[in-house]
Amino acid sequence: MLDNLTQRLAKVVKTMRGEARLTEANTAEMLREVRMALLEADVALPAVREFIAKVKEKALGEEVIGSLSPGQALVGVVQRELAALMGADLGPDATQLSFAQQPPAIILMAGLQGVGKTTTTGKLAKYLKEQKKKKVLTVSADVYRPAAIAQLESVTRQVGADFFPTTANDKPVDIARNALDWAKKHYHDVLIIDTAGRLGIDEAMMQEIAAVHAAVNPVETLFVVDAMLGQDAINTAKAFNDALPLTGVVLTKLDGDSRGGAALSVRHVTGKPIKFAGVSEKLDGLEAFDPSRMANRVLGMGDILALVEEARKGVDAEAATELANKIKGGGKFDMNDFKAQLTQMKKMGGMSGLLDKLPAQFQQAASGANMDQAEKQVRRMVGIIDSMTPGERAKPELIKANRKRRIAAGAGVQVQEVNRMLNQYDQMQTMMKKLKGGGLMKMMRGMKGMMPGLR
Repeated sequence: MLDNLTQRLAKVVKTMRGEARLTEANTAEMLREVRMALLEADVALPAVREFIAKVKEKALGEEVIGSLSPGQALVGVVQRELAALMGADLGPDATQLSFAQQPPAIILMAGLQGVGKTTTTGKLAKYLKEQKKKKVLTVSADVYRPAAIAQLESVTRQVGADFFPTTANDKPVDIARNALDWAKKHYHDVLIIDTAGRLGIDEAMMQEIAAVHAAVNPVETLFVVDAMLGQDAINTAKAFNDALPLTGVVLTKLDGDSRGGAALSVRHVTGKPIKFAGVSEKLDGLEAFDPSRMANRVLGMGDILALVEEARKGVDAEAATELANKIKGGGKFDMNDFKAQLTQMKKMGGMSGLLDKLPAQFQQAASGANMDQAEKQVRRMVGIIDSMTPGERAKPELIKANRKRRIAAGAGVQVQEVNRMLNQYDQMQTMMKKLKGGGLMKMMRGMKGMMPGLR
């Protein structure tokens, strides 16, 4: 997101050296680069003007302290103002969903057709069920597109939430009221209503969604917008903001937009916080939006907290403890353990997902690597292990020429790939041996010392 801004700032930081204070003269060039990058990213002109004015006001006269260069000091100001522009100024609770009403808490999803509203409804149901431990019911009030009802039913079933069935002959207001009645009778914590979209903004659409809103009085009315819409996102946001008392914004397809101007513009136009961001097509690809952390990612500082959260979600703590105890007790790291490590990596979003959250310098270091190819290689390695017998997985030293040919044929790969995978296993096994006898704790202490917040 906003890759262009990241690159421009990195370039200017290198040129700003040796000043003790930020002045109009030494910040002019960098502010011009920031302004151009934001405009090229499709950020609305009023938002850009306001942002640059605030950065200039905060930066002038600020002392450059410690080992920072003037460029780095200015990036710090830009980061704080960027976070504020994306909603940090509204306070930490602004991006949280409200459940401050008698259950069920009703969430109304609004937006144009094609922005990913129905899929986002399913993703949100999964998020609330797994992260917030809520009993969730979804319903489709889109009677104009029968496929939308079937689609919502399908994604709702996939995420393990409940679905209230409707037909194209029902009226949207009746659908909302009947679903609410059902949710109350069956003790649901949350009811998510997916409304009809249109290819463009029209009066009939706005009147219909306003009527649904009036009928059920939702605690949250979320405006779902495609991050790739650019300037069109701003016009749509204005229209919905005028018609409905919006409480927040959900940005979809954020992973597909290197410009990302909608993230900054929509918040500026509506004055409402961005509450969620769609970061992949998968049903777990919805993240709670954090303005400060997103500002870090935009500026190439990475999002280490998100990386830690991915690790926490992806890593099976019990299995990790068992493996540590096994190695410590003199047990052997076998192919089953190796496969478990590869599976954990996939659960954490794969290599490209992890790389996206690392600071820019790490991303640049890996820029020559083909992440898609690397992920494909991980899948092949898992396939090779699956082609082994239980005995071979427990004792990989049994795998000689004939067995290698059989394993390769079973996995649909060349024998060379089996050899390569066995070499990688040997390297991992050697590393595990080094962690015996307190080595693991030394490594963890070293990592802890590198992370200031974990003293």
